[in-house]
Amino acid sequence: MLRAAYCRYNLKFREPAITSRSTMLDKLTYFVKIWDTEYPEIYGIGECALFRGLSCDDRPDYEDKLACVCRNISRYNPDETSDYPSITFGVETALYDLSNGGRRIPFPSPWAKGETSIPINGLVWMGTADKMRERVSEKIAQGFHCLKFKVGGIDFDDEFKILQSIRHHHPAEELEIRLDANGAFTPQNAMERLERLCSLNIHSIEQPIRARQWTAMKEICRLSPIDIALDEELIGISSTKEMAEMLSAISPAYIILKPALCGGFSGAANWIETASKLGIKWWVTSALESNIGLNAIAQWTSRLCTVIPQGLGTGALYTNNIESPIRQIGQVVTYNPEAEWLIPDLPWIYPG
Repeated sequence: MLRAAYCRYNLKFREPAITSRSTMLDKLTYFVKIWDTEYPEIYGIGECALFRGLSCDDRPDYEDKLACVCRNISRYNPDETSDYPSITFGVETALYDLSNGGRRIPFPSPWAKGETSIPINGLVWMGTADKMRERVSEKIAQGFHCLKFKVGGIDFDDEFKILQSIRHHHPAEELEIRLDANGAFTPQNAMERLERLCSLNIHSIEQPIRARQWTAMKEICRLSPIDIALDEELIGISSTKEMAEMLSAISPAYIILKPALCGGFSGAANWIETASKLGIKWWVTSALESNIGLNAIAQWTSRLCTVIPQGLGTGALYTNNIESPIRQIGQVVTYNPEAEWLIPDLPWIYPG
């Protein structure tokens, strides 16, 4: 018989993380573990990576729902968490992990054996001009050829000057620049800003305006000189029919898949299938998960035969992340099967 428990875990940022929405100093997440009562020493673990202020399941009853799922784990049906994608993500991970022996290998692959690597983009958070140049220099020194910049967190003219300076020192053949506006532009100013940014040879920009403005977003995708990628637009859409309706209506160049926000791995797979039928490209991105969630996303991504840089974090954002075999080497993420997971004693809650 299956049993489950959960716990809270507060991740602490090394430096304030600035986006157009907020400045984050920490991030609350949840872990879930599942085991068979006949073999209690073997358990799967997953991360219910709730993202406050962004996840569609950021609701007052979140923890009650998680406790209910744990209490009835032997009868778990994914349909019951369709409105709670981060819980789906965590439970799927834990079940896959348990089914593979509770070794933190939810998705066995050559990557999890240390035989392959996943190319990733480096992430540069907005800040002062000096701080951003310092961060870019660090990423370039590490070997990155693709960087993603968060924009919209400070004055746009200042951001543009910083990006212009970075492009001046690092031409397009040396550095691919991706942008993420997190909905910071408006339908009124988006096109003017995209025209200016186009001069910097930008690969793509994620979510230039807030989600749920389909008519405006469709027009931006049609006219923009920079490829548009949808990110927050995917949140809260769970049925294949709704996926097809939204993608057909807007016609973006890319969609950004964050399993913890868009229906777990099953939901992300549906997005890929739906987008592919419409000729829309995609890549996978983590969403500030701990190494528990990042590991699952990386293992899943490694089986998709991707070739372009993915948006996977490296676990270095936090001072108290879970120690794992995940390693960043230059611009790729690898897994060292000889290294150990060091999961601390956690304050598990066992719903009755």
